[in-house]
Amino acid sequence: MKRKKAICCLFAGLVFSGLLAGCGSKNSENTLTVLNYGKYLDPDAIEMFEEETGITVELEEYITPENMYTKYRAGAIDYDLICTSDYMIEKLIQEGEVLELDYSNIPLSENLDSTYFDFSKSFDPENKYSIPYFFGTVGILYHKDMVDESKVNSWKILWDKEYSGQIIMADSVRDSFMVALKILGYSLNTTDDEQLKEAQDLLLEQKPLVYSYLVDEAQDEMISENAAMAVVYSGEAGYALEFNDKLAFSVPEEGSNMWIDSWFIPKSAKQKENAEKFLNFLCREDVSMMNFDYVYYATPNQKTKNSLDADLQENTTIFPPTETLNNCEVLKPLDDKATMKLNLLWKEIKAAD
Repeated sequence: MKRKKAICCLFAGLVFSGLLAGCGSKNSENTLTVLNYGKYLDPDAIEMFEEETGITVELEEYITPENMYTKYRAGAIDYDLICTSDYMIEKLIQEGEVLELDYSNIPLSENLDSTYFDFSKSFDPENKYSIPYFFGTVGILYHKDMVDESKVNSWKILWDKEYSGQIIMADSVRDSFMVALKILGYSLNTTDDEQLKEAQDLLLEQKPLVYSYLVDEAQDEMISENAAMAVVYSGEAGYALEFNDKLAFSVPEEGSNMWIDSWFIPKSAKQKENAEKFLNFLCREDVSMMNFDYVYYATPNQKTKNSLDADLQENTTIFPPTETLNNCEVLKPLDDKATMKLNLLWKEIKAAD
């Protein structure tokens, strides 16, 4: 099962992370050091790449883009390839930490729908630095028998005392603040002190109602019916719906975050050629299908999407409709001052009784 493989992969990534911290990356010509979200690459695909090329993939995993940035900036490991979210790639491009791609080494990138390269221009204006991997939205995954479905079209249901102890919020500063900011009618990219304080007050007001703050584990809690609703990424919702038909997903009318996760080669890379071989491999239709089936997020690979059953192609949880995406914003990187401010506000929320 996909879940079993994912847990094994995450364990292997964590073990390897410890080895890297103790020994440093070897950076031999036959290795590729990759940093990625947890459970975001099919281990069978990695094994296939290793068998086809003779290149050993050394995988380390992280939870949030902020975790990734800290790991990368620590400089303990020379990563060759990193996958992360749009706004964090933009930040690293601005800081001069991203190498330009040689598309002659990635010819299968032509399998990707140009729409997503156009979307990527919001953070990579000339498509010089990144290759789209998965995309989607953030919304509310809910149990149809436990929640009033007439209310899930608004983020405000997450503040309804009727569901006290049954609400899962995202354990992510940008995603949780996004929810509060959208309720207040503000941009999710605001840096205005008063607006951020209003959002913090709203999240503090909500905290007594929250069952837990989670990221990857939220889908498991919902599948097991341990909560009534959760703030999750659309791909996690699509996965959960496969295992519990009493669940449903809504992107609230106030709007949300449309995100795209992409690959880039950092300045620290010692094996750029191997990284581009791996990127080309990921763009291959059969490999893209493996990763779609494993992760269950919307793929920008048009050949892969065209190969899916019609019901999957038309699944609006996995592939959000245009009108939903048009009501969403893209996260932008914050400057250091705003980042410190937001992190402090979030720390105060997490520490509050």
